[in-house]
Amino acid sequence: MKPVMAKKKKDKSPPRRIAADNRKARHEYHIRDELEAGIALQGTEVKALRAGEASIREAYAEAKNGELWLVNANIPEFAHGNRFNHEPRRPRKLLMHRREINRIAGAIQRQGMTLVPLRIVFNDRGRAKVILGLAEGKKLHDKREAEKQRDWQRQKARLLKDHG
Repeated sequence: MKPVMAKKKKDKSPPRRIAADNRKARHEYHIRDELEAGIALQGTEVKALRAGEASIREAYAEAKNGELWLVNANIPEFAHGNRFNHEPRRPRKLLMHRREINRIAGAIQRQGMTLVPLRIVFNDRGRAKVILGLAEGKKLHDKREAEKQRDWQRQKARLLKDHG
């Protein structure tokens, strides 16, 4: 008699779809912690995000009056919108639990850290989420060192591919 093998469960959740990406953030900052926050959007902003037109390159998040706000994120007006279209660079409220907001606000004040948006994604339920990085700014010599490490890793991979 053959032993019965357990079937592996397949992950049925669809992959997260990235609506906007801040690729420069990892070059400019040391990311210490990643957090996920909801974002309060107006009607046509969701459609513009789904079209992949948003930019969070110059954006940052700040704690003000016990709330988190996403500042300077550019979600352009939706092309097929009407006269009630949204304002592209308005501050948007981030949705997190009070305890998390207080912890983040304390880290920003005490340790001089920055809250940087890394990505805007749609989760499996179709909700827009912002992945935030609690970060410290890099100095110029840190950026140069990171670039040297990247170049060395790339060169090492080429050598191993050629000789191995």
